[in-house]
Amino acid sequence: MSFTPLFKQPDLTAEQIRSFAFSWRASRLLLTACELNLFTVLGTSWKRSTEIAESLSVDSRALDRLMNALAGMGALMKKEDRFANSATALRFLVRDSDDYIHSLDHVANLWKSWSTLTEAVRKGSRVLESPGIKWDAQSLHAFIAGMHDRARDTADETVRGLDLTNVTRVLDVGGGSGVYSMAMARARKGLQATVFDLPHVVPITERYIRENGFSGIIETQAGDYNVDDLGNGYDMVFLSAVILINSPGVNRALIRKCADALKPGGQVVVQDFILDEDRTAPFHATLYALNMLVVTRAGDTYTEPEVRSWMEEAGLTRITRTDTRFGVSHITGWKTG
Repeated sequence: MSFTPLFKQPDLTAEQIRSFAFSWRASRLLLTACELNLFTVLGTSWKRSTEIAESLSVDSRALDRLMNALAGMGALMKKEDRFANSATALRFLVRDSDDYIHSLDHVANLWKSWSTLTEAVRKGSRVLESPGIKWDAQSLHAFIAGMHDRARDTADETVRGLDLTNVTRVLDVGGGSGVYSMAMARARKGLQATVFDLPHVVPITERYIRENGFSGIIETQAGDYNVDDLGNGYDMVFLSAVILINSPGVNRALIRKCADALKPGGQVVVQDFILDEDRTAPFHATLYALNMLVVTRAGDTYTEPEVRSWMEEAGLTRITRTDTRFGVSHITGWKTG
């Protein structure tokens, strides 16, 4: 019996289906190596798998099979019975490298959440008890470091798409490391920013501010945007990767609170992955919707009309959308007055 789809769409081949179904294997291979700290222990030397197994206190035969697969992937090199990091692994996978991809630690944490996707779909919400705001210290640092490193290389170009003409005071809600506040301060001389984040995140924010030379330019404010006052007198309130954490009701209240924190003529900027109205594209935004399903109680990715409606209800006008080449969009609303 054959099935005819109601709408004509590109067909997946059987090989593509198999490829999608088995693609987790390469991911798990790489993440296990990172969790074991294998690349860092191997360092710049050539070593036998038995030597590494002893250093890591793992089974030598099992580690040998893992390292053979990593060599097949191209992350390691193998010569006779010895292994070494590839140039790429030395740059991106060894922890003391300046270019180490910190987000891999966070991805390893996400693996546990994504493994519950089937049950989350049945339940309609996160299955694991521990929500993101109560991560252990290691997971929290991995998350902030990953988000900082991911945004660091694109933040300067991204903020060039913002209108900073009359902006001197910015409130960066849920700003994490402050990476976008730093980019705005670089883009506009004299700009002062406040990063508003949860009390257990703010000490991490302050370390990034110090290490990047922005003390006195960027300050912090600890609080919970669901219950605490955001302050007032800002020219811009910036929310990057915030609305996807929340339910529509929470976002509606948050955008109103952000609008109240503005000076007349100020702007609220939502930077996020924005779905098309039929919610099937962009593909990365559909995946983020599932990510929010497995890690939050009510988070989601949203469409432009949804964000516009929250802004309009908050009294914001002149609402515009600008897309970046990095997959995120800016939806900006202005406070009249």
